[in-house]
Amino acid sequence: MDNSQHVPGAVTAVVTTYEPDLQTLEAQFVRLAGQIDALLVIDNGSANAAGVAQLVSQFSFAEFCGAGENRGLGWAHNEGLRRALAEGADAVLLLDQDSLPSENMVAALRQALLQQRERGVRTAAVGARYLGTDQGHPSYFVQFGRLRFRRCFCPAGHAGELIRADMLISSGTLFSREALESVGLMDEKLFIDHLDTEWFLRAGAEGWQSFGACDALMDHGLGDRTMRVWLGRWRYLPVHQPFRYYYVYRNSLLLWQRDYPSRRWKHTDMLRLAKMFFVFAFFAGQRLKNFAMMCRGIRDGLAGKTGRLD
Repeated sequence: MDNSQHVPGAVTAVVTTYEPDLQTLEAQFVRLAGQIDALLVIDNGSANAAGVAQLVSQFSFAEFCGAGENRGLGWAHNEGLRRALAEGADAVLLLDQDSLPSENMVAALRQALLQQRERGVRTAAVGARYLGTDQGHPSYFVQFGRLRFRRCFCPAGHAGELIRADMLISSGTLFSREALESVGLMDEKLFIDHLDTEWFLRAGAEGWQSFGACDALMDHGLGDRTMRVWLGRWRYLPVHQPFRYYYVYRNSLLLWQRDYPSRRWKHTDMLRLAKMFFVFAFFAGQRLKNFAMMCRGIRDGLAGKTGRLD
């Protein structure tokens, strides 16, 4: 990739939108103002795309790009990443349309990335903690254990603390330019779910490390709501519309068949999906639809099918 336009230290945020709430989106832009150098808003065929474009035009640091149709989250991420790198970004921050960063989130992420670079650590990305909209407590970072994902919480008095993470959620994560150029962009064929997981598995296989920055916080919700269930301990599971479980199961099976994901991730993900099947096929709302979508995802994953659900 041409580095002639590379601007050291410059951070571009990429926000992907699909039928967003404009008030929430405006609040996000206001919070980003002064924290970033540029903002790219990639709309995936929203019915209110004109409203999104009009809102973006009110912010001098922001640029709008409309797909005209839903081409998938993978395409939207990659379109934003390509544009950001071409315009000289040193690092790219991905954000969901409903994620609200704290006033110092980007500064904390930028400082964490700079610190790791100065230490000579090949750093793929640094990510923020989030406050669940219906839980009110900070999230943890994840490392791969033998049979489960190990939860790594930030310690009390965590100023400047970084925690090694085997993967991060895409929203609230600052990706380094050098890692994007080396590892490549997202796998668009997955369409929506596991885009971040796949990228971090690929980066980890190439020797890149990622970290959670305890000082970086945002408000963010996983799923349409959460469901409290007992699975060896009380935990909150994100609840999605049934079609999302198609992508979760299909894309997991696609990744299990690839050679670069670690065995630990594969084993842990298999157990995770078994538990999810039990919960969402028998106890959650829309059980029959969930069951049908999960089974269809398993079938298509075994068949190697990619792209959008027909």
